Amino acid sequence: GLSSVITEQLVKGEKVTIPGFVTFETADRAARTGRNPQTGETLQIAAKRAVKVSAGQSLKRAVAGN
Repeated sequence: GLSSVITEQLVKGEKVTIPGFVTFETADRAARTGRNPQTGETLQIAAKRAVKVSAGQSLKRAVAGN
């Protein structure tokens, strides 16, 4: 289905756009220092690849009621 096609393309590092609706792309997140909010302990957060999702203009306008 659609989700498997989008997943396959993202795994390859490709950007997937449904014009006016949504764009999916990968973003590399750098390693950084974080903090556990419960204990206050400092910890290292590893670098990773994440999915970035951006709403298209048509979707944004529809949700805003324009």
